[in-house]
Parts: sequence; C-alpha cells; structure tokens
Amino acid sequence: MADIPGVRADAPGARAGDGSGARQPRSVRVVLLALMIAMMLAMLDNMIIGTAMPTIVGELGGLEHLSWVVTSYTLATAASTPLWGKLGDMYGRKGVFMTSIVIFLIGSALSGMAQDMGQLIGFRAVQGLGAGGLMVGVMAIIGDLIPPRERGKYQGMMAGVMALAMIGGPLVGGTITDHWGWRWSFYINLPLGAVALVAISAVLHLPKKRGQARIDYLGAALLTVGITAIVLVTTWGGTEYAWTSARIMELIGIGVAALVGFVFWQTRAAEPVMPLHIFRSRNFTLMSLIGFIVGFVMFGATLFLPLYQQAVQGASATNSGLLLLPMLGAMLVTSIVAGRVTTSTGRYKIFPVVGGALMTVGLYLLSLMDTDTSRFTSGVYMAVVGLGMGCLMQITMLVAQNSVEMKDMGVASSSTTLFRTLGSSFGVAIMGALFNHRVQDVMAEKAGALGSEVTEQSAQLDAASLAKLPEAARVAYQEAVSSGTHGAFLLGAVVAVVALVAAVFVKEVPLKGAGPKAADAPADGDDSAAAAKAPVTEAV
Repeated sequence: MADIPGVRADAPGARAGDGSGARQPRSVRVVLLALMIAMMLAMLDNMIIGTAMPTIVGELGGLEHLSWVVTSYTLATAASTPLWGKLGDMYGRKGVFMTSIVIFLIGSALSGMAQDMGQLIGFRAVQGLGAGGLMVGVMAIIGDLIPPRERGKYQGMMAGVMALAMIGGPLVGGTITDHWGWRWSFYINLPLGAVALVAISAVLHLPKKRGQARIDYLGAALLTVGITAIVLVTTWGGTEYAWTSARIMELIGIGVAALVGFVFWQTRAAEPVMPLHIFRSRNFTLMSLIGFIVGFVMFGATLFLPLYQQAVQGASATNSGLLLLPMLGAMLVTSIVAGRVTTSTGRYKIFPVVGGALMTVGLYLLSLMDTDTSRFTSGVYMAVVGLGMGCLMQITMLVAQNSVEMKDMGVASSSTTLFRTLGSSFGVAIMGALFNHRVQDVMAEKAGALGSEVTEQSAQLDAASLAKLPEAARVAYQEAVSSGTHGAFLLGAVVAVVALVAAVFVKEVPLKGAGPKAADAPADGDDSAAAAKAPVTEAV
C-alpha cells in the first residue's frame, strides 16, 4: 500500500516518534468531513431541485423542456464519471477533485442566475459535469488514504449522508423555495462547497503525479456517446417516444456501436480511459454487476414507494418522504454494522450474500402490497429491503477497490459508480414503463373511457389532480397504482435474484492493509507505514 502514507502528509513533517502524530486523527476527520460535504452536494442536488421545479417553470416558462433540466445534469454526470476517475489516476487526486468541485459550484451559481429555460438546461449540464467527479473523487481519495481493512469503519458515514440526502432533500428544497426563492436551491451549494474546498486544500496532502501518457480522447468520446445514448433511451423510452419508435431504435444502434467501438479501442489505447484488465478480476466484475442491480432496485423503490404512499395510503408529499425512514434507517444501521464487522474480522463475503437474499425477499414482500396494506406493514417490508441494501451499498465499492492495484483506484471507483448510475437509469425506465402500462390498463378496465382519459398524459397523478377525480375514478386509480407497484416490485425481486447469485460467486480475498494487530507489528518491518495506518485506526 505505497500510497497510504499520503495520510501522513495531513500533518506536515509528522513521523513516528516526533510528537506531531497526535494531530493526524483530527486531520483525517477534517478531510473525511470535507469529503462527506462534497458527497452530500452530489446526492442532494436533484432531490432539492425536484421540489423546486414547479416554481421554476412558473417563473421561466418552457414547460415542454422541463425534463431536460434533470436529463442534462444526469447525462453530463454519467458521461464524465469515468473521465474524472482516469484523470485522478494520471495527474493526482487532490487537484482533479478540487477542480470538479469548482466546476460544480460554477454550474450552481450560473443555474441560480438563469434567465430562461434554455440557460438553465445548459448551466445544469455544467453542474453535472462537475458532479461526475464528486462521488468518484470521494471514493478514490478514501481508497488512497485508508486501507480496505480499515475502510469499513467509515461506511456508516457514507450511508448516513445518503439517507440524509434522500429524506432531507425534498424537505430542504421545499423550505428553501418557499422562503428564499428557487434560485437559492442552487446558491445553497456555494457555501457548502467553499467549506469543502478550504478544508481539502489546507489538510489533504496526497503524492503529486504527472501523467506521462496522453489522454485517450477517442476512448473518452466513444464512451461519452455510448453512455449518452443509453441514458437518453432510458429517459425518453415510453415517455417522449414509444419504445419501438425510430428515434429510440436509432439511439440504441448508436449506443451499441459506440460501446463496441470503445471496447475494441481500449485494447489498443496507450492509456485507456477504462482499462479492461480490471475486469479480469472476478470480484471486480461481480461487484460491478451487483452495483448495477443495487442502483436498479434502490432508485426504482424510492420512486414508486412515495407514489404508492400518496395515491393509496393517503400520505402527503412531505410525509411520503418521511415514511421511507424504515428503509433508510435499516440501510444505515446495517451499513454501520457491516463496516465494523468487516474491519474487525477482515471477512466480507457474508454481507453480499445476505444482502442479496434480504433485498430479494423485501422486494417480493413489497410486491404483495394492495389497497388494504397498512403503513406499519409496508414499513416492515421497506425495512427488509433497507437491511439488504445496507449490506450491499458500501461493500460493493470496498471489494471493487480491493480487487485492483493502487494505480487503478480512480478508474475502479469511477467504473463502479458508473455501473450504479446506469443501473438507476435502467431501473427507473423499465420499472416505470411496467408501472405506467399496468396503471393505464387497470384504469381502462375499472373506469372505462374516463379512466383512459385520466391517465392519457401520465400514469402518475399529483395530489391536486387526484383530489379532483370522481370517487369511482379515484378508487380505480388506487387499485391501478397498487397493481402497477406490484408489477414493478416483482420485477425488482427477479432482478435482485441476479445479485444474490453473483454474490455467491464472490471470492473472499484478504483485504489490503492490516487490521489493528498487524498495524502494531507490520510484517515487512516498515515502521513508517505502521505509523501512517495507526492514526487512521484511532480516528473514529
């Protein structure tokens, strides 16, 4: 673990026995706090903006381009994610990560100043370009600073940030929009980002690198085109265009051609954007697959559970977010336990296996919900799903990073993040298509022509539209939503079985970096390495 001594530079000049090592735990905590702020920025943004969108459209107009406010951000984030990881490997993680934060903050400031929908869409793309480097930077820097054996301790922090973003995003977005105006939904990023920048600049000191090879521009272009086509297919399919339309078929053809060309070129490029040799590791490939499925399931669940709670169980928009607490709380607790057990024992295979099983069972239970299911019962079902996801969320990144050499830490982190992002796109699209189709069929069957008219534009009705429906149509819609969520979650359960099967084939390779005992007496006699690792152990 040659790069681990980078922690040592958090207290310049610190060496074992010079008395300055006492400052290292505080420095590590400051760096981790700054990294969690950056992670929060990346995760909160879309959730805050989603709440503010009606107000934004009311002021700027351009309702027909509304979806592009989210799509442009998502596209830029997904397309840039692998590039940020590779740049960090080539030129050093600190400077690349700080650059991504600056670009994100510039995009945030410009978005807040947008005067029309076209400007907002363009500025959101700039913001998404920076966001692509935030998550990757956080994961890769943690991978550089903390040995995998010790990394499990910090899983709870990352899971907590994720849960806080999912629950707090809509609440914060609504409060900011109501009291300060929608532009502050973007401006709020600026002080948080500034704190992260100052802390990272002052405390984080990693070895500087200087890339000898040129950037693989052709590989980057092919990958960007391929990812863009995939995201557009999953975003537009079944909504803007029919799945069998010429536009969707063209995008599928372009995406497949670009990705095939990308794979072919990566075998010949001097410094490939995504070196294919990382996929020779069975564990890395399996973790990429499991990460894809976790993204597929998690974002599908967080989309359709609030919809079910609002339409069928009568929850308000705010309460439906809070009603996700059983799932998110269970995910947080399990992630903390999994991290602690992994750090103390060095064993981790049990968690992907148990997580895959719990996620499958939980999604099957959610598929059983109907119009008579109580909030307590649905909460128990959600908790089972949350327990499964908590076993998988951070373990996938930990095992993936443990499966590659330090020089590939960035591309390993970015690839795993990319697969999870693509999984979420596919999950929302496929589960959404199944949901919408089922809702429209049931509405036509239960409410006849009125049902078809109600769901002609969208199968998802807001609270105001639902309140205006005649009693018979409202009851029919509740049954339709119940039927739609049944199909969506049953599909999720089937997909989760693949994660369970993949987890069974994971090989438990010892985690790099010693546990507490080995840190006290390193086998290779490198006292400085032990001094670098020991403060990390004490930091929590």
